[in-house]
Amino acid sequence: MVTTPEKTTTQVQHSHSEKSDRVAVLLMGYGEVESYEDFANYNEQALNLLTAKFAPVPTWVYPPLAKLLAIFDLHEWSHQHGNFISPHNKIFEQQRAGIEHELQHTWGDKVKVFKAFNFCAPFLPEQVLTQIKEEGFDKLLIYPLLVVDSIFTSGIAVEQVNNALAKLAEGEEHWLKGTRYIPSFYNQPAYVKLLARMVEEKIEAELAQAHLPSQTGIVLMNHGCPHKAKGFTSGIDESQALYELVREELIYKYPLISIGWLNHDTPLIEWTQPNVELAAKNLIELGATSIIMMPIGFATENHETLLDVDHIIHHLQHKHSRVTFLRMPCVNDNAEFLKMVADWANPQIEALFSAEGVSVNPSLAAVQAAHAHEHHHHHH
Repeated sequence: MVTTPEKTTTQVQHSHSEKSDRVAVLLMGYGEVESYEDFANYNEQALNLLTAKFAPVPTWVYPPLAKLLAIFDLHEWSHQHGNFISPHNKIFEQQRAGIEHELQHTWGDKVKVFKAFNFCAPFLPEQVLTQIKEEGFDKLLIYPLLVVDSIFTSGIAVEQVNNALAKLAEGEEHWLKGTRYIPSFYNQPAYVKLLARMVEEKIEAELAQAHLPSQTGIVLMNHGCPHKAKGFTSGIDESQALYELVREELIYKYPLISIGWLNHDTPLIEWTQPNVELAAKNLIELGATSIIMMPIGFATENHETLLDVDHIIHHLQHKHSRVTFLRMPCVNDNAEFLKMVADWANPQIEALFSAEGVSVNPSLAAVQAAHAHEHHHHHH
């Protein structure tokens, strides 16, 4: 007996439809270096896109500063951590494949999922959008797979997509006929409940037999945010809201819960507090005999959730030898998470399919701006 892979009826109908009406889903993440030679290049991209939005650093400083930071990175990743290679990109690819699998159950090959990394070739947004255009897609769903929506995280994704789209426009009609965006899932009940359940299951499996619930400290870790960022909103509100929602799920059983921000401690910048180390110390002071650290502000493992948290635990263990510390993984390619990510995308994909494609003439933008400027001038 030959088993054939399951094909839903929608899939069969869709695959015969015309080529043009297809949706490209662009999942966006930071990406992380897998070869130590790429550190300086990675840092320069990050400085240009991220640091520039909150630090008073002139642009000519970026290249030498990126090289200097690369020396520190190299020391930390290779010497201190036995040639650490970040698993981020591999996990992100598993997320991409899993989400595509889920979406194709519904849409067949009319939907394809691509990945782009903010800082890593050959998956820079411009490179991936060039491929999307060449493959004949005319509808795009921009989907930053980063939890906190702000001008820093999801915002740089849109910034890079816009730069790429400006370069890829030619003639009087833009090739894109429809665009949608998924901002963030910081307040999605399914995500919040999954995080809380992961924490509870870990406590029950590894801590409950030796620590009372009231002595079990939980640090819920968010992506650190600068307080002042040249007027950009930096994601503090969304991160805080996510923390409150997860805390609400756990607090009745585990009273010792704190937010912990994974900050990049740069000079002259005021970062969100308490940082992870301080959060853990505070809970120990309140009687915690064990501390579990759960990243809620990151959907994909990266050097911050791994190396930075390990550093912090190492410091804390040194001072608090009787306390048990546990580091939890991100949601990563958890099947339940990938299904919910696809579920959040479905209404936007449906909207792209049902809307009439709109033809945009990019050259009109400059004409329109000039006209408005003239009109405004006239009134003065």
